[in-house]
Formats: sequence, structure tokens, C-alpha cells
Amino acid sequence: MLLQQIGITPAHIIAPDIDETPAPDEPPRLYAARMARGKAAAVRFPDHLVLAADTVVAAGRRILPKAETPDDLRACMALLSGRRHRVITAVALASPDGALRERVVENIVTWNRLTDDQVERYVATGEGLGKSGGYAINGYAASFIRFLSGSQSGVVGLPLFETAQLLRSFGWQVP
Repeated sequence: MLLQQIGITPAHIIAPDIDETPAPDEPPRLYAARMARGKAAAVRFPDHLVLAADTVVAAGRRILPKAETPDDLRACMALLSGRRHRVITAVALASPDGALRERVVENIVTWNRLTDDQVERYVATGEGLGKSGGYAINGYAASFIRFLSGSQSGVVGLPLFETAQLLRSFGWQVP
């Protein structure tokens, strides 16, 4: 959906199978960049550009997990409630000849302090499961966000300005 906003329909959508375990003491920004590069390297199509991205929610130097269970989701929400945090999205674009260009976008998000009832109602939606940091800014969690500095599309998972710049750098005609 995000690419369609800038007039692009991908020829293929592939979820590469790579190890997404952070290295010990790996900073969130470097982790996001490594994941995007790894995803781009794992997929090759002759005569096609490969676009890959990874989004990390970070509280300080701590990388929040993808919430896989309701308890994971509650833990993420407890950590983010009333706090400022960073959402870092790295984008990597690989050409068929192996050239790679990348951008890392850092956004600042502040959540309102949540009540126990708000947490439980959000957990009941299931929306945050499988999401970095346990939330999707383009869903119910938007009602928790008091402040955002940066790119909303970057928080969703693909910073469109930077993605368009990368595509243009390889000669792609972006409207």
C-alpha cells in the first residue's frame, strides 16, 4: 500500500528467510540497517531492483521485540506507555549488478500514558501481534500517539521520501 502511494506496484513481494536475531549489544540503528541489507541480499531477480526494509522500535538502546503473544504485547505497551521512543526504519535497494544503496530514517514517537483498560482493549484487538514494538501507527494505536517527529510512513515501515530518492538514484521514474 505504501509503494502504491508513490505510484509503484511491486512485481513480486517476498519475505526472505533470514536470521533476525540482534547481535549482542548491537545498537538499534545498526541492527535495522543490517536487517535491510540482509533482506535485500537474500533476494535476487535478474533485471529487477530489489527493495528491502526493516523497522525497529527502540527504547534507549533496547530493541523491542515483535510482540508474538498477548503477554509480549502487554510488556511492550508497559514500556512505551507515557514514554518517548524511536522508530528506526532502514531501506536497502539492490540492483541486478549487485550495487546496493541504503538509507536509515529515525523517527521520534511519544505515547500518552495508558490505563490498564486501554492496554487490555488494545491487546484484545490483536492488532499489535507480529508488529515491532507491539503496535501499528496506522491502526488503533494511533490514538495513543501524543507526538511524532519524522516520517509517518517510516513508522509504518517504509519511509516514502527516502525510498523514492533511492529509486531515482537507480534511474527509476517516480512521479
